[in-house]
Amino acid sequence: MRSFLSSLFSVKRPRPMQSLIAVVGATGTGKSKLAVDLASRFNGEIINGDAMQMYRGLPIITNQIPLEERNGIPHHLISCVELDEESWRVGMFRRECLRLIDDIRARGKLPILVGGTHYYTQSVLFKDNLVGKESTQDQELESIPAEDLDSSIKWPILDADPEVVMQKLREVDPVMADRWHPKDTRKIRRSLEIYFQTGKPASQVYAEQKQLKQAVAAKDESALGVGQLRFETMIFWVHSEKATLNDRLNKRVDDMIDQGLMSEANRMSDYLQEKESQGVTVDSTRGVWVSIGFKELAPYFEAVRDGSKTDKELETLKQTCIESVKTATRQYSGSQIKWIRNKLWNALAEAGLTGRLFVLDSSNVEDWAKNITDPSERLVQSLLKGEPLPDPKSLSDLARTTLGAKEAQPQILDANPITKCMTCEVCQKTMTNEDQWNVHINGHAHKRVVKALARRAQRDEYLRKQQESLDNDQVKVNSGASEQDSKTPPP
Repeated sequence: MRSFLSSLFSVKRPRPMQSLIAVVGATGTGKSKLAVDLASRFNGEIINGDAMQMYRGLPIITNQIPLEERNGIPHHLISCVELDEESWRVGMFRRECLRLIDDIRARGKLPILVGGTHYYTQSVLFKDNLVGKESTQDQELESIPAEDLDSSIKWPILDADPEVVMQKLREVDPVMADRWHPKDTRKIRRSLEIYFQTGKPASQVYAEQKQLKQAVAAKDESALGVGQLRFETMIFWVHSEKATLNDRLNKRVDDMIDQGLMSEANRMSDYLQEKESQGVTVDSTRGVWVSIGFKELAPYFEAVRDGSKTDKELETLKQTCIESVKTATRQYSGSQIKWIRNKLWNALAEAGLTGRLFVLDSSNVEDWAKNITDPSERLVQSLLKGEPLPDPKSLSDLARTTLGAKEAQPQILDANPITKCMTCEVCQKTMTNEDQWNVHINGHAHKRVVKALARRAQRDEYLRKQQESLDNDQVKVNSGASEQDSKTPPP
């Protein structure tokens, strides 16, 4: 009887989905340390989700976690791409990451995905509903294309001049063509690729997915999130107060300089020069070449090669470039936070799964164990045991403030995702959304141009009237001379 009752109660709860831990957050908040802590505690392995850290030979400029800080934990997809290799697109990353997750689980370990390239990690967390197996969600399209590796072979026009690609997109999908800025070549290319893959305009594909979500929500609100996450996922958002984080980032750049940032950036610059001398063109607009720390220091290395500046001028330029690295780092951290607050939060909200996002306060590193280690370990234990999870706002004051602000905002599931670019004919600038448009037309630069054009118009009108007056006077003079000539008797 006892064995019968034991077997009866042992199956009362269904076995949960296989778990995945994701660690997100701005640069400098401690994501890598948390991932190592959790992997050490729960027999895990780490998958890097930072696009820059995939490049080999640049540990400082890409902020790779040092070997001595990895605690012997295997780290996948880190330092695995050479400088001369084609940079990975999000579709390739997703496929390899999913393969690694299966492999890690097959060895009885817990996969932990960590990184700051959030459209990479988000493509793994959520199932694709667009464009079949090789699709991307709308948020990925807004950041980077996810085409198949052989897309250019299938459809050569994808590698044509941007104007040609845009013209073709206007023919097959004018709605999406109006959405993108003319310089957003990757987004334009991806929209056209979706048309080739599906036979439908990308705008129609997005509209159909929106209708599907609305239909599911209308039928059963509790089923809204079913199947949208690939795994039984817990997401840790390692977050810090802005002022504290900015100070930390400034100091980290100084530390990177001490550790050899200038040397790494110089090697990258020399590499480009060598390739140029060989007649090889390197696309410096993508991949590691847009990493923070290289492009900001490039003017200094160019000046050194040029040899036209004094030592004092070079040192001044160097310090200016270093300040640019700090500024760009702070701005990047802001964009990462914005992605989490908007893209990731909205995706979770649409799935009814915001309760899976836990904010951990890393503002005070001296309280790491109290604010990070202890709560994260308790949460992971609850996830693995299938126990109820606490309210994410209960973890800290920062969590309550951050998540409470998002929950207070109305969630609009049926908003039209297709926006339209607007071009200011006065300034010849194109904005991708209404917010940018309002900022532009109310900005000082636009107003200065408008005033300058108004003054120019007044000046042109004044000159036109002056010329008209002179012409009239000349006509009168000519008329008077003709009349005098008619009165003068012939000789």
